[in-house]
Amino acid sequence: MTDFSVLDLVPVREGGTLEEAYAASAALARTAEATGCKRFWIAEHHAMEGIGGGATSVVIGHIGNATSTIRIGAGGIMLPNHNPFVIAEQFGTLAALFPGRIDLGLGRAPGAGPELQRALRKDLHRAAELFPQDVAELQAILAGDPELPIRPTPGYGAHVEMWMLGSSLFGAQLAARLGLPYAFASHFAPTHLDAALALYRRDFQPSETLEKPHVMAAMTVFAAETAEEAELIASSQAQSFVRLRTGKPGRLPPPVPGYRDSLPPQARAILDHIGEASAIGTPAEIKTKIEAFIARTGADEIMLSGATYAPEARIRTLELVHEAMG
Repeated sequence: MTDFSVLDLVPVREGGTLEEAYAASAALARTAEATGCKRFWIAEHHAMEGIGGGATSVVIGHIGNATSTIRIGAGGIMLPNHNPFVIAEQFGTLAALFPGRIDLGLGRAPGAGPELQRALRKDLHRAAELFPQDVAELQAILAGDPELPIRPTPGYGAHVEMWMLGSSLFGAQLAARLGLPYAFASHFAPTHLDAALALYRRDFQPSETLEKPHVMAAMTVFAAETAEEAELIASSQAQSFVRLRTGKPGRLPPPVPGYRDSLPPQARAILDHIGEASAIGTPAEIKTKIEAFIARTGADEIMLSGATYAPEARIRTLELVHEAMG
């Protein structure tokens, strides 16, 4: 049986506030828990006006206080932005506050230009080169390696489930070598999905925490009672993605009827590409698309992503996915 989880970027909408965004994320997490989702993850992004998850561990704590049983965590922490010791402290604290519920997904992409590098006081490209060593160090801290010369408290020996994230073959190779579960960001970068999953499963080496390969694949999903309504609520994220790819990012805009049809061919091609891992439509339509994606990937878990201008539409999508997939 395939599990379902939720990835939340904490979208900040045009005309809205950060306070509203955090309240909406908490409401979505409660719905995810009520509909039987396994995890609720927050993604780390910086200096993006329309995304409120920059202080990722703080937001995870907010979600933890809004829920009681669902696993919560980062999807993910971009480790080049940080150092392993501090991340161990942060997630060790979360593990103590919410025992048995904390996940730590790790990504390598610096995702930053020169301005952000200066703001973070980091050479992010050099830090990305050190990513495998930093992951191994963090793994040793959280596992309670007795040979460590210094032990963060909290953090040392914390019960945190580590994941490797990726959108290319690099993350798949590292996850296989370290014996970690692997989550692929197919919701926005589907190009290497099949090759990465094949490589991960082929080269996987069992570890103390994982005996066999475990795959999560992300999908963008928007569901509504009619196909037209689903396309309408999906148009806010479509606008944001096109704006981001054309160098004009901002807050999440209101939906626009017929938005996709209004685009020039190049912009429509951008949406068609990421649409390879998406399901937009009625419950029956998304069920067919999700089942086809599961059959293609053999994923153990599906991570549901998708931002809507009206928070209620995100909640309704989760409810309809639950009803459709049983």
